[in-house]
Amino acid sequence: MNKAHYERLTPMDTTFLVLEKPWSPLHVSATLIYEAGPLEKAGGGIDIDAYRDATEAVLHLIPRYRQKLQWIPVAGHPVWIDDPEFNLEYHIRHTSLPRPGTDEQLKKLSARIMAQPLDHSKPLWEAWVVEGLDDGRFAVISKIHHCMVDGMAGSDLAQILHSTDPGERRRGKATAWVPRSAPTPAQLLKDEALRYVALPGRAARGIRAAANELMELRQEFGTRVRSITQMMSSMRDELSKTPLNEPIGPHRRFDWREMPLSDLKEVRRALGCTINDLVLATVTGAVRDFLEKRGHELDGLDFRIAAPVSIRSTDDSQMGNRVSQWFVRAPIDEPDVMKRVEKIRAATEELKASKQALDADLIMNVVEWTPTVLLSLASRAASASAPYNLMVTNVPGPQQELYLLGAKLQALYSQVPIADSTALGVALVSYAGKMCWGFNADFESVPDLESFVNSIESSFAEIARAAGVNAGKPALPGDSKTEEN
Repeated sequence: MNKAHYERLTPMDTTFLVLEKPWSPLHVSATLIYEAGPLEKAGGGIDIDAYRDATEAVLHLIPRYRQKLQWIPVAGHPVWIDDPEFNLEYHIRHTSLPRPGTDEQLKKLSARIMAQPLDHSKPLWEAWVVEGLDDGRFAVISKIHHCMVDGMAGSDLAQILHSTDPGERRRGKATAWVPRSAPTPAQLLKDEALRYVALPGRAARGIRAAANELMELRQEFGTRVRSITQMMSSMRDELSKTPLNEPIGPHRRFDWREMPLSDLKEVRRALGCTINDLVLATVTGAVRDFLEKRGHELDGLDFRIAAPVSIRSTDDSQMGNRVSQWFVRAPIDEPDVMKRVEKIRAATEELKASKQALDADLIMNVVEWTPTVLLSLASRAASASAPYNLMVTNVPGPQQELYLLGAKLQALYSQVPIADSTALGVALVSYAGKMCWGFNADFESVPDLESFVNSIESSFAEIARAAGVNAGKPALPGDSKTEEN
């Protein structure tokens, strides 16, 4: 009999569970569009068996995909255990659009699938293979709970399944898998009690480690103290309410756009800023235009954008979240486009210098000593007044063309989950010379999502003109090399 095995969730991963509500699921999703290529069956349709077989062959590399949640009695803290009833067919779904399916139909299907919470009694991921798209295409709509991965981990299913080799048609055979025994509730409770007994010693070790770190960083001590003070102060400050900060319901709208990555690189070089600065400035201009169309007052508006920042080291490939936040004050009320860009650049440079992302992680590490019940209460109280108006994520993706069992990946559009008072989220992924924008919105609060998406394009065009760049040119071969975000 196998020895009982389990893994505790980190405090940050636990937070993503306790913050989740039926109308606000906290999974990250993406819609990936492919040329059918060799996966197209002779009679039409997509070879779903080949996709399932390839997935099964790599699951041993990502054991979290076969694990589910169990809860420690009394303490209420979640742990990962192997799912003895794991069924791959449950997680890989197969569906079709009415042929010939359009992008608009795929967006609506993606929105419906993304809005549905994952079943917490099973491993927290799904992949929907969607055939029937026009021009010989198909799509994969993927969902994975945020408590499993932050989108920046060293490996996940999509990364493992893709290859730069268009000739790769199959994976090896599946490795035999035997689920490890799960602990009994009594075992979990006993281990948790021992953990709390050992807490003073762990805390003392943590204090000594912190003292050593402060000795090493004493020249930065004043900066770090000011950073934590400013961050906590900004989280207490009440931000301005806008039409994008209404209570949300359970239904979603999803849209996307593409831009040549070469255009963004040329504009950012002309402005002397980063790609991320340019993205935030583009979103700021779009929000300004969107609110003006809604008739919302702009003067004195305190509008904050939450920008996740990876703090994962290059050799860290563990599943789970290693991400912190920047809260960037967006100059929505600034009519001059170049001044908006400059204010964004100054704000991000100040955040980099303050090391606010690392300080947020330091605060989260303290939560490791907080009982889960208190963590849940604190998280739910904080979620009632999120310290930002809009979430914008920007993840550098692969710049080589990728293939799924020989099927060429054309584009991928990410979806960032939205919280109670934030009815819109923006997610970007760069891929093969393109910047792919994904827009996730509450169905009722943002019926004019297309208007906002159009404002993104006009905002970027305005910045490009001000920078003296003729945007809209097709990406050139070799122009997709990675640049600093």
